[in-house]
Amino acid sequence: MVTMAQRIEALRTEQNLSRPALSAALGFPKNAAEKFETGRQTPSQDQQKKLAEFFGVTLSYLRGEVDVREEGQGTWLERAYAEEAPAPAPAPRRPTAPVVVQSSGGGQEDGAVFNALLNSKSFQGVVRSAVLDVLRSPEGQALLRQAVRKELGK
Repeated sequence: MVTMAQRIEALRTEQNLSRPALSAALGFPKNAAEKFETGRQTPSQDQQKKLAEFFGVTLSYLRGEVDVREEGQGTWLERAYAEEAPAPAPAPRRPTAPVVVQSSGGGQEDGAVFNALLNSKSFQGVVRSAVLDVLRSPEGQALLRQAVRKELGK
């Protein structure tokens, strides 16, 4: 694993900067870069943020926690999920007839609210997301297998 001191030195030399020049560019004391690179001093959180921004890398990369420089490439776990092809979302189904839900008062105003909710794009997105999350779970996979077996058995 690469240490933060090694990472700072490597980034500085890639930029062809001297230690004092790096310190001056970031507004640090003149010998700060030398102390960071030799491990005699650890940069504060604020100094780490300035260094990461200056070199155009993530804090995780600067600290030696990951080996990818840019934001969005993430950890090995995030990259694994990013490589997965997303499952296609099913086309939303619209009710063919209005759903009437009787309120305790016997009116149909609740049915109109329910229909408006069913036709809402944001509500459909929430439901779609919840259903996909369930289907990706082990229990959901078991339900899918049962449904396929039942359908093939017909």
